[in-house]
Amino acid sequence: MRLAVLCPHFAPDLAPTGEVITRLVHELAARGHRIDVVTALPWYLHHDVEPGWRGRPVRRERTDWGTITRVHPFPTDKRSIPRRALGFGAFSALAGLAAAAGPRVDVVLAMSPPLTLGLTGWAAGLARRAPLVFNVQDVFPDVAVEVGALTNRRVIDAARRLELATYTRSAAVTVLSEDLRDNLVAKVGPGRAHRIRVIPNFVDVDAVRPADRMTPYRHELVIPAHHTVVLYAGNMGFSQSLPSVVDVARRLADRPVTFLFNGGGSAREALVEAASGLANVVFAPYQPRERLAEVLATGDIHLVPLRAGLARSSVPSKTYSILAAGRPLVAAIDEGTEVARVVTEARAGLAVRPDDPTALQEALCSLLDDPSRAQAMGVRGRAWVERWLSPAAVAERYEELFDEVRRAARRGRGRLR
Repeated sequence: MRLAVLCPHFAPDLAPTGEVITRLVHELAARGHRIDVVTALPWYLHHDVEPGWRGRPVRRERTDWGTITRVHPFPTDKRSIPRRALGFGAFSALAGLAAAAGPRVDVVLAMSPPLTLGLTGWAAGLARRAPLVFNVQDVFPDVAVEVGALTNRRVIDAARRLELATYTRSAAVTVLSEDLRDNLVAKVGPGRAHRIRVIPNFVDVDAVRPADRMTPYRHELVIPAHHTVVLYAGNMGFSQSLPSVVDVARRLADRPVTFLFNGGGSAREALVEAASGLANVVFAPYQPRERLAEVLATGDIHLVPLRAGLARSSVPSKTYSILAAGRPLVAAIDEGTEVARVVTEARAGLAVRPDDPTALQEALCSLLDDPSRAQAMGVRGRAWVERWLSPAAVAERYEELFDEVRRAARRGRGRLR
């Protein structure tokens, strides 16, 4: 098959969704498919176009498996929703122009967020005579509404109309969990429920392996060898319940524990201020992709905190990398949702109520007081991801879906039935 892929990030960009789509493209290419990628110039790390990529709004390169076209992402301050929406709109429009050019393809795959890439993918599909498969990583505008970033009723209604229009124009929509599927089915109705498919993100079990906790990264950060490292790695935004983590760090200041926040985001500055004066809290920036396994190994216990109400709209993909690293995790997340289910099913950590510092403290202390139990959880988590979430297995599921929608389109139906 020949595929067109529209995504906001692609290697060498460091965004987690960029790593997912990059590996998926390479897995599909290894299966013999030709792929045209349209993405943004690298910009995630500093929320600005990276040095070495500036000067031209569009860059195109050929690869052994197809092409990569990179367009300007129009980055803006993440804290300004109107400006961010304009930036996403401008990027999506420019990406649409780039994606519409080219020979006929069999399927267009577009990734959200941003939500605007959905209609861009649909328009590219019209131009290149192909059905759209819409990949939803986080459900918008639900996430923005839940965290209070989006409050204007008219804007919310417009976003919901855009969301529904994209779903109904897609031949199929893929989501990461049954929770997200339930969310979308409630919006599109039971008559279209068969178009909503669950395909989880994979984890690269070859690149991320269990490793010794005494990493060079730990030495760089001057963390005492006898300290247990409780690690939060990833985006520090308003979706994550990170103030609770700072609260717990304050409560455990007299124990040999270091709380390491690794990453960046719109809430980082406020967290640094909240943790001022706490000697057991360390902040470090994002590290290069090649150090991912080392960063994960630095943590003895990992945290996945998500604010209440968000787990049915978002699945923190870092969960699977933590399990691959053979480390236990404490998930502060809505009961009965995907991450809580995985942690329980794999017996790889503990799930507690979100936004509850006392519950988080009790879970952490139970692992701090029983290192052998924590170690056994890490071993079980590694075994679980090896069985269920290899890149090859996920690529095979996408390939089967692409073939299904392609055959439906050739029969003149355009969408799955």
